[in-house]
Amino acid sequence: MTQELDQTEARDLAEAWLDEPLAPAARRLLIGAVEAFAARGYHATATRDIAASAGLSPAGVYVHFATKEELLYQISLIGHRGTVRVVRAAAASAGHDDPAATLRAVIAAITAWHARYHTTARVINYELSSLTERHRAAIATLRREIDSLVRQTLEDGAASGVFDVPDVRGTTLALLSLTIDVARWFRATGARAPDELGAFYGELALRMAGHRGSSA
Repeated sequence: MTQELDQTEARDLAEAWLDEPLAPAARRLLIGAVEAFAARGYHATATRDIAASAGLSPAGVYVHFATKEELLYQISLIGHRGTVRVVRAAAASAGHDDPAATLRAVIAAITAWHARYHTTARVINYELSSLTERHRAAIATLRREIDSLVRQTLEDGAASGVFDVPDVRGTTLALLSLTIDVARWFRATGARAPDELGAFYGELALRMAGHRGSSA
């Protein structure tokens, strides 16, 4: 990870995290930590780097967070909770009796989230090993919810004859790996905006699931 937050993502992140029950200084520290971890990597980042990004003194970090790892955990928690929220909303909007619509909507939502918050997504997906075992377990619970929803959607589609997908587990892994990888290469100056990319990936998901009659 070598790229800092671009202006669009920094604005979107600040707006998105206004809903989090955080003191303003704590919110600035978390966003500053995203930028510092993305630019330097977790282990190469010092608390003074995070404090500088947030416009605070190094001692100001410990007023809100006991350790650097706690900062990473809170970023991971907020990021994964945000992903779960958009996935739940996408599934609800698609209804409960149309696996094709659900798969398209869920994959589109995950993709768009990873594009819109690509720097944050890189940090929370590629720095998981830096979390303590207890914190990794908490994040794993959120990741399993997303995995389970996609897998169940594929299973429902296969059972109803909507999908031709002989390897549900492998297809689930492939779909989620594709959406996560968006964070590695996405740039705000690219050809597709996050929602456009999400729609494209949603259609690709139907192809991968062997959607019968798909026009993807």
